[in-house]
Amino acid sequence: MSRLKERYQKEVVPGLIKDLGLKNVMQCPRVMKVVVNIGVGDALDNGKLLDESVRDLTKITGQKPIINKSKRNIANFKLRVGSAVGTSVTLRGYKMWSFLDRLMNVALPRVRDFRGVSPNSFDGRGNYTLGITEQLVFPEIDYDEVSKIRGLEVTIVTSSQDDESGRELLRKLGMPFKEDNR
Repeated sequence: MSRLKERYQKEVVPGLIKDLGLKNVMQCPRVMKVVVNIGVGDALDNGKLLDESVRDLTKITGQKPIINKSKRNIANFKLRVGSAVGTSVTLRGYKMWSFLDRLMNVALPRVRDFRGVSPNSFDGRGNYTLGITEQLVFPEIDYDEVSKIRGLEVTIVTSSQDDESGRELLRKLGMPFKEDNR
């Protein structure tokens, strides 16, 4: 069992039940899945960049990503239907907990001038999206193998119905949110 999942079951669930005033353990918000994606618009000109982003995402998540294809033509971007525009991975279970643990405790503190992540990046339904500007913050990525620094997006999907309970869940799990200094 993952260290973070164990902490969720032993510390976070009882804390959330108390703080949110829940009557049942099953009402407690939980992390359903984590989606990690890299947009590779440059792959239209150079197909090798797509292979590199697949390799990087595989190293970061431990799972082979799918290739996302364009759904419509956009002439201004020279985009055709079916062109590869990105890669994404959906993590569940043990790999999800392991990735979240590495993200919060290893990767985010390695971001240059890191002061915490924005507490306002929720979508209204308790899901949190976080953008990371470079894939080099993950220790699995070797700097010498990277030809182009690429950003990635991490979406944490929770079972909570509102932003406040989702924010409280991630805060108790250890997500380093910025403190409001107003």
